[in-house]
Amino acid sequence: MEQRTVGRSGLRVSRIGLATHTWGSQTDSDDAAGQLVAFAEAGGTLVDTSPVYAGGGAQRILADLLGDLVARDELVLSGSAGVVARVDPPLVESGVPTPEPARPTVDASRRTLLRQLDRTLLELGTDYLDIWTVAAWDPRTPLDEIAATIDYAVRSGRVRYAGVSGFGAWQLASLAAIAPVVVAQTAYSLLAREAEDDFVPAARHHGVGVIATAPLSGGILTGKYRDGVPADSRGADEATAAEIRHRLDDRATRVVDALVTAADGLGTSPLAVALAWIRDRDGIASMFVGARDIGQLTGVMAAETLELPRAIAAALDDVSARAE
Repeated sequence: MEQRTVGRSGLRVSRIGLATHTWGSQTDSDDAAGQLVAFAEAGGTLVDTSPVYAGGGAQRILADLLGDLVARDELVLSGSAGVVARVDPPLVESGVPTPEPARPTVDASRRTLLRQLDRTLLELGTDYLDIWTVAAWDPRTPLDEIAATIDYAVRSGRVRYAGVSGFGAWQLASLAAIAPVVVAQTAYSLLAREAEDDFVPAARHHGVGVIATAPLSGGILTGKYRDGVPADSRGADEATAAEIRHRLDDRATRVVDALVTAADGLGTSPLAVALAWIRDRDGIASMFVGARDIGQLTGVMAAETLELPRAIAAALDDVSARAE
């Protein structure tokens, strides 16, 4: 798999990254092991994890696989901190406490960032993360404190390169001006091109490499919603159905139809075409793509060798363009 340099740094990563957010929920440890081995054997290096994926389950599964199946030094491990699960006090109905589900809360204070970093290192059994990102913008924590925390984490050797996720363009620019930030994660796909307006230019100006997240828009760009909502899809899951369904509009239909047409002509899948398009966008260092099983991962990896003709890439640019 081709390796790319991230921004104006010496960091090199595979241009497809393996996301592990399904591990421990939709993907069991055996399937996760198969994914990791297949990914590494194909030359993939960039692997993403987080203490909030599957309530920490993804991180624990990855910890069990490191060393035994794939050597730690063969991977570029990306972790994050700054989002914690808060549990509200239980509600009391008829004298019986009813526990509330955990909800994510942004906390990028020095205390929380370093506590989560140390916990991740301990669970993974490693001395360092190759990439460590502040997972969300926190308006309650002074920017100087976040910058100083990042600098300390890098200087202490626990973090090789630092980054951000879920930041806006001006937020990224403000932090990158005072902290050693070289990576920025943002949602970017044929159906989510807002990053092209300000975020990607801001990243380029500050020498920050962009890693695209949600490059398949929750699975919409695979074409699986063309004839309805599959029972095993995110669109059928009560927790994520609204998020998916509100994107299934006329523009999405046009984009997916174009992907299917392109895929038919190239002898591949709409998924591979969508990933190849985002892979080749200016400023993109890599992308994080998750898979529930080895079959899905095989489909993802097909994008690595797919070269989109300029005419097809241009047609996809046009059909996915946002209304002025």
